[in-house]
Amino acid sequence: MEDNRFDTLASLDDLPQDYRNTLTEQNLVPLWPSLSSVMPAKKPIPRTQPTHWPYSGLRPLLLQAGELTPIEKAERRVLVLANPGHGLEKMQASAAIYLGMQLLLPGEVAPAHRHTPNAIRVIVEGEGAYTTVDGEKCIMRRGDLILTPSGVWHEHGHEGDAPVMWLDVLDLPLVYYLEASYHIDGNPQSVLPSLGNKNYARGGLVPSPLFERGDKPYPMLHYPWADAKAALLSLAEGGPDLEAVQMAYVNPETGADTQQILGYFAMMLRPGQELTLPTRSPASVFHVIEGHVELTTESRSFAMAEGDTSCVPGFAATTLHNSSPDEPAFLFIADESPLHRKLGLYEVRP
Repeated sequence: MEDNRFDTLASLDDLPQDYRNTLTEQNLVPLWPSLSSVMPAKKPIPRTQPTHWPYSGLRPLLLQAGELTPIEKAERRVLVLANPGHGLEKMQASAAIYLGMQLLLPGEVAPAHRHTPNAIRVIVEGEGAYTTVDGEKCIMRRGDLILTPSGVWHEHGHEGDAPVMWLDVLDLPLVYYLEASYHIDGNPQSVLPSLGNKNYARGGLVPSPLFERGDKPYPMLHYPWADAKAALLSLAEGGPDLEAVQMAYVNPETGADTQQILGYFAMMLRPGQELTLPTRSPASVFHVIEGHVELTTESRSFAMAEGDTSCVPGFAATTLHNSSPDEPAFLFIADESPLHRKLGLYEVRP
């Protein structure tokens, strides 16, 4: 076994105090005492901890927030799903992922704005609400994925009669770390006759007016859960020997990830199925849309019901088990894989 030579380097306490004081006065820091912590041997030491946020506990607190704070004073009424490994004040689920559960009550409007972090919404409960993104009115239904990309105007409204809640996923921690995070307030949008989810509803076919392909960076903003679920069921039926029934949400014009930093997937677990996932470098988020799933990672086990969300750090061995012997379970997954691939850091270990 290879030795870690970094462990034998001198510590900060080995340096005379007057030398250390002089370094501090000149804004200098010796590297060698910290080398093993910033570049640990063989794999990272993540701050991200396996964490589970049960919807049964979160939901009443979110509804109470609706009673305590009117939307006019909240702008966006959100409870942040914070990972204790990063410190709750950091408001992040992993190094690059922010999670929040948002509430909109009947008749409320969350006003238009745009911001530098990319965001998506996964609808958890309720009907009658909508998100207008770049002029496209996206009606929210349970399990739907709605993109609100970086720099694009978006607002929320509710025309129904019961609370609507959804999961927000943003790359805010990374954008904030890069000192590039800001927002701009705007006015209500004019709704345009655009139906990207209908225009791209058939696999292998994209709009091509006068033989030209579209060049919009985000041609499809709304990915209905009904279509994703049907695709998963079809994949499972056509591939009974498939180990993993999983679909990726992609840009229909390019086949690339829907956004630049985070990746999004839909997964189905067959009745009673236990699936061991590859051990990969990016952190991942698992959200149960339908069914019950037991998630096991790093000696932690979470019994996840519908609406529950869990986060798993990178390089963590993870197993998913559908506890129902009769019904499939469906999950939404977000991860940092697009970012890792762009940076040349993506890694899969046996």
